[in-house]
Amino acid sequence: MDLRFGDEDARFRIEVRSWLEQNVPTTPRPADAAGAREWDLAWQRTQYEGGWGGIAWPVEYGGQGLPLVRQLIWFEEYALAGGPDIGCCFVGMNHGGPTLIVRGSEEQKLRHLPKIIRGEEVWCQGFSEPGAGSDLAGISTRARIDGDELVVNGQKIWTSFAHMADFQELLVRTDPESSRHKGLTWVICDMHSPGITVRPITGMDGDSDFCEVFYDDVRIPLDNVVGKLGDGWSVAMSTLGFERGTGFMKSQTELSRLLERLIEIAAVLPSPTGHDGTALADPSIAGRLGELRADVAAMRAMTYATVSTAARTDVPGPEGSLIKAFYGDLSQRIHRIGMDILGTAGLDRGGRFAKEISAYLYSYASTIGGGTSEVQRDIIGERILGLPRNR
Repeated sequence: MDLRFGDEDARFRIEVRSWLEQNVPTTPRPADAAGAREWDLAWQRTQYEGGWGGIAWPVEYGGQGLPLVRQLIWFEEYALAGGPDIGCCFVGMNHGGPTLIVRGSEEQKLRHLPKIIRGEEVWCQGFSEPGAGSDLAGISTRARIDGDELVVNGQKIWTSFAHMADFQELLVRTDPESSRHKGLTWVICDMHSPGITVRPITGMDGDSDFCEVFYDDVRIPLDNVVGKLGDGWSVAMSTLGFERGTGFMKSQTELSRLLERLIEIAAVLPSPTGHDGTALADPSIAGRLGELRADVAAMRAMTYATVSTAARTDVPGPEGSLIKAFYGDLSQRIHRIGMDILGTAGLDRGGRFAKEISAYLYSYASTIGGGTSEVQRDIIGERILGLPRNR
């Protein structure tokens, strides 16, 4: 790994910190879908207009063209400043846009990247299906070629922000005789096309960001194919490389911030085990918090290694699965000890710890979204350790 912070990086960090202190939103994000979308896009526009949109994206598409290490610095400072969740801009900024940068045509890049970065387009991901979630190669949503169009029929599920999205990165089977990884195509789908039906799904945290999407003879121009017909698996692996690698840099820093917040809470709340004193004075709680702090430091080192590799190759490799698997488990362990520290206060979803409780409920998705931990371990075994394929 070769990742060093020089004097210019230090000056950049100070500049980022100063701007965030003055510009991080103080108003709450609206609860309704339309209001949340506009709030997210407004914040993305503010970042763009301030010169912070797409820090590592090419200048010709609206980005800053800076090294990936500067993007890492931004995410670290963003989390420390308490910057809001990226919300419905996540897919466009963190893996849809980056996929277009490395695999899209010039026309596709010029059409979509500037609008994504300016907060004018919302993207969602159409990969998972009811019968093909972790096993992405098993997708059955089909697209037949009709002249210069694809005609899509099928269903996707767990599509975050589909009810807010303008476009979708959609993976379909274009070869009716194909199976598994072959015959798939990655295509840009206009979410306002006739034949698309979106149904929000309410999660146990009370949010309805996940959706089902149904396609009934949806027509998509062949010009919207990213890469080549039948080469969708390769393009999708680029997308997932971003999602599992650099796309989670901010989340990892936020997890570190959450742990420090829980340590502060443990210093004032009574021990949940009956130990005399605060939760932090309880050896069983303090020991667990210490181990988690060490694991956060390990995750930070893994993130730096991934950024160092991605800076040389443009596309994160299978090493991103190391971070994804480690992050998912660590996230759940940190949120679990948070509930242990809160004790009965963790039952009051409308109280002063409502944010921590909601985050705990959502943490159950951390070992599923972006590929389950089991899938990540298979990738680590096969592509990094060179072990035989798990059949």
